This record gives sequence, structure tokens and C-alpha cells, in this order.
Amino acid sequence: MTLLKKSRRSLLAGFAGLMSSSMIAGKAFAGVLTPRAAEGPYYPTPAMRTPDIDNDLVKIVGLVQEAGGEIFTLHGSVMDTDGRPRAGHRIEIWQCDMEGNYMHPRDSRSANFDPAFQGFGHDITDGTGSYVFRTIKSAIYPGRTPHIHVKVFDGDREILTTQFYIKDDPNNARDGLFNRMSEIDADAVSMVFVEGEAGPEATINMFI
Repeated sequence: MTLLKKSRRSLLAGFAGLMSSSMIAGKAFAGVLTPRAAEGPYYPTPAMRTPDIDNDLVKIVGLVQEAGGEIFTLHGSVMDTDGRPRAGHRIEIWQCDMEGNYMHPRDSRSANFDPAFQGFGHDITDGTGSYVFRTIKSAIYPGRTPHIHVKVFDGDREILTTQFYIKDDPNNARDGLFNRMSEIDADAVSMVFVEGEAGPEATINMFI
């Protein structure tokens, strides 16, 4: 998508200056890994996904309309615990639509899934380990706090499955998976929204 390519160029300009500080931050994070989390029951198999599985989950190729929900840019870097970038890694995300419906036949409400929402997407980290997605802010799924599912692959090998949350969302206090984490781990996977060049954005750096 043109918008994401432009966003990536802007982000990389910022990351270029950030990487020197993130190397230092990486040293401080040495030994602190991004917390793992359950995959959940609604990971979409390849047969369940739309033909368009790029990093823009809000716009499906061939459709005029965009997905409903509050759009934002999710970005960050994937690094080892010494702050070295992990380039060429596949990042997958999947989440429910704005009404809390998953694109999965095991979700009894999937028939009402927003047809303009991609539901699943992927990106490949560049030379600085950075990734970027355009998606919607997480919605409440019955029994869970708002969250986005994430997988990281090194080639065909899955090296991390986790979930991203919204910082200080009141539903976090009632979520069993969220409350299993320490405060440090919870902060590592909690999105803080700020106003960026293309609208709201959040940054999550992963250490693997």
C-alpha cells in the first residue's frame, strides 16, 4: 500500500536515530524477553484468510470501502536481547473486527464479521528490524480485554507468540491472561497511542 510505504520511510528516518539509543536500551533489556502468550482458538489458517494478507488490514484490494473502527498505525522493531535487529523476520497479526467478531468458523458470530476488515496480515522486518501495520484499535471480545494476537517467524520457525494490549484499559483488570503477567511484562506488550504524522500510532518493540 502506498500509504504504508510512505509511513515506513518516515518511520525509518526516525528509527535511524532511534537505533543507536535502542542498542543502549537493548543492553538495559538484556535477558528481558517479550512475554509469550497463548495463540488462542481463532488463529486463521491459510484457507480462512482473504487473498490480501498484506500489512494494511483496513483496506482489502478490490473493495472500495475501508474497515469500520478507529484506524491506527502499529509499528516497532524486533531485536535480540542485546539490541541487535532481527531482519527478515515475518510478523503476523490477527484480531477481531470492531464488533468483536473473529474471521474464524469457530467463532459463532463470524457470520457478522466486517467484510471490509482483513482480520489477518503480515509484514517482514527490514534491515533495522522494523515492522509496520495499519489496523484498527482492538475491540472487546466477550470474556477478554481488547488485544491483538502476534506471531514472529524466523523462516519457517515460529519463535514468538504473544498478544498486545491497550495501556490502562479498564478491562485489563478483569482479563485472566493479562493479569498473569508481571508489571514489567505487561508494559512491554501494552500499546500507548500518540498522534503521529498519519494519525494515531503505537510502538511495540519486541525482544526475542
